[in-house]
Amino acid sequence: MWTKAEKLKYLANSVVCDVKTRHKGFIQRLHQQIRKMKRHLVSVENYEHTSEQSENRAVKFLLFIKKTRVPKMKDTPNLKHPSLLSLTEEINREDVIKLLTEIQIIETGKRQVRNECLLKLMSTPVLHTTVKLTGVSRVRHISCVTSERVWITDGVNSNVILTNITGDTLHQLTDIASYIWNYGAHTVDITGDLIYIDRDYNINKLSKDNRTKSTLIKKTEQLEPHCVYCSPSNGDLMVVMYNTYTKTAFVNRYNNTGEHTQTIQYDNTRQKLYRLPNYITENCNGDIVVSDYDRAVVVTDHGGRHRFSYTGPPSGSGLRPRGICTDALLNILVCDVNTHTVQMIDKDGRFLSLILTPKQGINRPQGLYYDVKSHLLWVGSWNKSGLLCVLPVVRKAQWWIQQRCIFNRVWSTVCPPCREKGSVVDPAEVYLQQSLVYCVSSMS
Repeated sequence: MWTKAEKLKYLANSVVCDVKTRHKGFIQRLHQQIRKMKRHLVSVENYEHTSEQSENRAVKFLLFIKKTRVPKMKDTPNLKHPSLLSLTEEINREDVIKLLTEIQIIETGKRQVRNECLLKLMSTPVLHTTVKLTGVSRVRHISCVTSERVWITDGVNSNVILTNITGDTLHQLTDIASYIWNYGAHTVDITGDLIYIDRDYNINKLSKDNRTKSTLIKKTEQLEPHCVYCSPSNGDLMVVMYNTYTKTAFVNRYNNTGEHTQTIQYDNTRQKLYRLPNYITENCNGDIVVSDYDRAVVVTDHGGRHRFSYTGPPSGSGLRPRGICTDALLNILVCDVNTHTVQMIDKDGRFLSLILTPKQGINRPQGLYYDVKSHLLWVGSWNKSGLLCVLPVVRKAQWWIQQRCIFNRVWSTVCPPCREKGSVVDPAEVYLQQSLVYCVSSMS
């Protein structure tokens, strides 16, 4: 392999020498272009230095922008595109192709840029809001439409109610599945439509304006859907199915056209993964997270391979899981009716902390939903009080909050989305997203 690599290097050097000889004039023009660009970079650095001196602290984000992108030059010369360069006749095309195809490339995984460095887990969540629901005594399940409007399941009559942060009833569905295992019987898709299991075990969709209802998946013989979740990343629908004849449960995945694309039922040793699943969600890394009634939290990867099962904290108190969700840091949060707590584990199943305990005044948590936009956790109580409690569990890092204020003042004049009349776009957030996309495309 080393000999082949040396031979390929020799051939490449021969091509470079040939190109330099044949296109000497063009290369000189390129060097002139490079010298102009360097002078332009010096002017940009001087401007940045001036901006830094005008602030009380260093503008870290401007340094980041400097390393990733440079403003376009106004005086860039309009060079003519040269014709395609040809290789020397001494190079044998077939030999080069053979050498290249014999080089082994080891896959190291997909490159990803996440915003985890901008977020920080709160050590002790503080209650943000308490909502007293009108006519509701027990909250079984929560699905958010917006940061101020949520669908909840009344644990007494199984009605699904659309409510707001003041507890008003905006809409109500009465044809929801009422069987004891249908805890996570509804979800909201990426357009804001409600997807739910009706009393005939069909999976229906209700439009965001609550006017149009349609059937997505009809019940088949012996199969009953227990819970549903719509992926916010691709719109896939994940449904826990229960076979009433074989008494077995499994997860079915459907794409946004309703086509069945995947079934998850067994672990690596062909043992059944689930017994009586009652809630399901998806983590940001693609893992499918299932709350299996009175048994465990079962996690599989996107391909359906079993990763781990969480059966309780190190204290050995056991676990009777109910409502479940994931946060922006890939942590998994689950309600435990055995200890009346909300427990947090990381994406690999390691216990992190107790987010909520009875000492904090929230008794018998049952339903959970994490709002990725506001980083607030919605918690539904089963203590006959009809309470929805909202508390932050993740916050933005303090350095990012400080530098964002400076960045907004400096760059609001050059960020197009921020110049629009009435725009509520945060220029720092926009520029950050654009920069991350730029970095990913540069590495690809």
